[in-house]
Amino acid sequence: MFPDPRGYFFESFSADRYRDAGITRSFVQDNVSVSRKDVIRGLHLQNPVQQGKLVTVLRGAINDVAVDVRIGSPSFGRHVSVRLDDRNHRQLWIPRGFAHGFVALTDETIVLYKCDAPYDRASEVGIRWNDPEINIDWGVVEPIVSEKDAAAPLLRDLIEKLPRFEG
Repeated sequence: MFPDPRGYFFESFSADRYRDAGITRSFVQDNVSVSRKDVIRGLHLQNPVQQGKLVTVLRGAINDVAVDVRIGSPSFGRHVSVRLDDRNHRQLWIPRGFAHGFVALTDETIVLYKCDAPYDRASEVGIRWNDPEINIDWGVVEPIVSEKDAAAPLLRDLIEKLPRFEG
């Protein structure tokens, strides 16, 4: 990031930088979501048409979550949570085979997702945001969740719809 009296400049994407970090897929679609404070979006993934996502916060802050849902993976069902915001400019790569979700920590939170495959409705899979076996601490007392996300099945009920770990 390069701040000055006018504001700041930061490079949000560099193919060379991501290739050096092991992210070699081409991005084919950008998505933007706007959320108010305490909104939880997720947990979402696609299978069999899988999709990797590079997540960046343009305004506000989120706790971003990735859950390994690849059958046979040594880390199956485990998650990581990373704070992304418009000051630290951190990004999170959500690989194919991982479910993704986040909680907005501020009003008017704007999130950019660079996707390596287009959205495919027939491949959409949702996992309940508060699945007790995944046990994500969202840090929100009264979360705002869509009806679709609230009604999503538990991870253990989706085994036949999940991707396989390929080593």
